[in-house]
Amino acid sequence: MKISVLRSDLAEAVSVVSRAVSSKASIPALEGILIKAYGSKITISGYDLEIGINTSVDATVSEQGEIVVSSKYFSEIVRKLPEEVVCIETDDRMITYITSGHADYQIVGMNSAEYPDLPKFEETEGFEINGEILKEMIRQTVYAVSDNNSKPIYTGSLFEIENKVFKIVAIDGYRMAIRQEEVDSDVSSQFVVPGKTQQEVLKILGNEEENVYISVGQRNIMFKIGEYSVISRLIEGTFLDYNSTIPKSGKTEVVVNTRLLINSVDRMALLNIDKLQSPVRCNFSGDEIHLSCTSTIGKANDVISAPVNGEDVEIGFNNRYMLDALKNIDADEVKITLNGGLSPMIIKPVKGDSFISLVVPMRLANG
Repeated sequence: MKISVLRSDLAEAVSVVSRAVSSKASIPALEGILIKAYGSKITISGYDLEIGINTSVDATVSEQGEIVVSSKYFSEIVRKLPEEVVCIETDDRMITYITSGHADYQIVGMNSAEYPDLPKFEETEGFEINGEILKEMIRQTVYAVSDNNSKPIYTGSLFEIENKVFKIVAIDGYRMAIRQEEVDSDVSSQFVVPGKTQQEVLKILGNEEENVYISVGQRNIMFKIGEYSVISRLIEGTFLDYNSTIPKSGKTEVVVNTRLLINSVDRMALLNIDKLQSPVRCNFSGDEIHLSCTSTIGKANDVISAPVNGEDVEIGFNNRYMLDALKNIDADEVKITLNGGLSPMIIKPVKGDSFISLVVPMRLANG
């Protein structure tokens, strides 16, 4: 293989693809990236047997070929090369020669035959969505994905598309986040995408405003984002019937300034540094919300002015779960709906229902 390529293009591609590379793998080749040079492009791939990322970069290909190189060393070398044009050449011994200006390196590569193939699957469903919208939908829900592997199905989010409405639903047992948008597609499908995959898609999306194509198979999914493809397994299992967990009405409703509530909960959290989290006690009464927290460090109290419609209610919640919901809602004001102190708190924008978050309460001690 013998190629020349722009360092900036190569460095960006390698940086993204390397995120799908295993740091410790049973197959040594998986600790590297696969480079294929054919035609007028090079294709670069990373794969850890769960998620794969590949992309193409324009290059001058003098000799076609393939090689696997260490992701760790190759990415660092490329990033620090002095000139914009990089020449890469391999020989029969799998030695890779990297030259840029007066700097040159030789690193040992591996035969591409040792590199496992990325999943190939037959598409059963596919649809397009604006990249900026997909970015916001993932960002506003992925925080509620579970990190508990005892229930693998909840380490991913439910992607559901039906009647031209696309929803992403994440649940971890303590909270739930739902984000929906209308899409121009007649697809009717649902599948569970790993949280890790969504995080990688989120990083690649950046400020992508072009459409992203989502291709779904029986066991795999692919996100086509510009020149990048993210391929991942889907999580098998039965996801919770989330609609049945959302209360249809509430006994208490409060509209409050989002920033004021975030700041108040943040102040309560200052005393909540124990591994065993103390609940933030929240009393909705009259035209005020009284917040307090008692921990081994001490006590804190605060009051926010907000009209409370309906029954007075006292409820406790985990400050981090509450803050995650508030910080991801992207609205100046939020509407909080309550059904007593033991039912989940519903948080949503005052206008529209594109985002809904549920936070399960913590039991409060007397007094």
